[in-house]
Amino acid sequence: MKRALVTGGAGFIGSHLCERLLQEGFEVTALDSLITGDMHNLSGLKKEPKFGFIKQDASNPLKIRQKLDWVFHFASPASPIDYLELPIETMKAGSLAVFQTLELARKKGAHYFFASTSETYGDPAVHPQSEDYWGNVNPIGPRAVYDEAKRFGEAMTSAYLRYFKIPVRIIRIFNTYGPRMRLRDGRVVPNFVSQALKGEELTVFGDGSQTRSFCFVDDLVEGVLRLSRAEYSKPVNVGNPLELKIIDFAQKIIDLVGSQSKIVFQPLPEDDPKQRKPDIALAKKLLGWEPKVELDQGLKITIDFFKTKLGVK
Repeated sequence: MKRALVTGGAGFIGSHLCERLLQEGFEVTALDSLITGDMHNLSGLKKEPKFGFIKQDASNPLKIRQKLDWVFHFASPASPIDYLELPIETMKAGSLAVFQTLELARKKGAHYFFASTSETYGDPAVHPQSEDYWGNVNPIGPRAVYDEAKRFGEAMTSAYLRYFKIPVRIIRIFNTYGPRMRLRDGRVVPNFVSQALKGEELTVFGDGSQTRSFCFVDDLVEGVLRLSRAEYSKPVNVGNPLELKIIDFAQKIIDLVGSQSKIVFQPLPEDDPKQRKPDIALAKKLLGWEPKVELDQGLKITIDFFKTKLGVK
């Protein structure tokens, strides 16, 4: 039986990954500091004999007694609210925690999987973004604690590949949504859905002309599994290339919820990317992967989750 450690395992994506790995026959240990993760995300795994949980910050030395075949490093605060409230923790997750998890993989002779992000492209001057684009990042702006931490994490992971010959995978995750997102997340999907369900005004930053591309979490996790099986060590984009203006996305949420909410506008935050769309040609060729879940279908599932969370009928 293969064993995997998933850091950030109580988080939004991490918890879905834990479930999928168990379905694939892995024995799974989730590790999470719970500063943004939530044990409720793992409630369905409490009685699973092949699952275990460790409460720990991944930036501290990791002591895992069992053999490991995989280390999946998904631990990091990952929203605009987190960047402001947890800047040092965010930087540590992309630096010290990357070092600690890579060291663990090296000592265990395990494969290593680093969850990077489309934010490595910053406010891109190239559109859509392909893996060979080096990005346009403000290294001292408020978003830099996440953007630069992930860029550093990619560099550290690549250095361990070159120096220690550790088999590594690097995924650049584009905007992902679905059940288990935090209500107070600061990202556009939970913001808009919770506001619409409460009948509040939907807050659009700037004039709403900026674009995003939204990938359902099940599609993203499928991409993670396929990349883990591939013999490829450079970054791979995984996201949905369907690009939407934020103003149009806000109206879509209002329509799907059946809300009477209005849209209001606030100033655009510093360094907020104006465009975001993945070039997934490499994922298609290398992994045979592309998103399957239609946006409206995924949003309805997500809205139902938030209805339950908020106690809204």
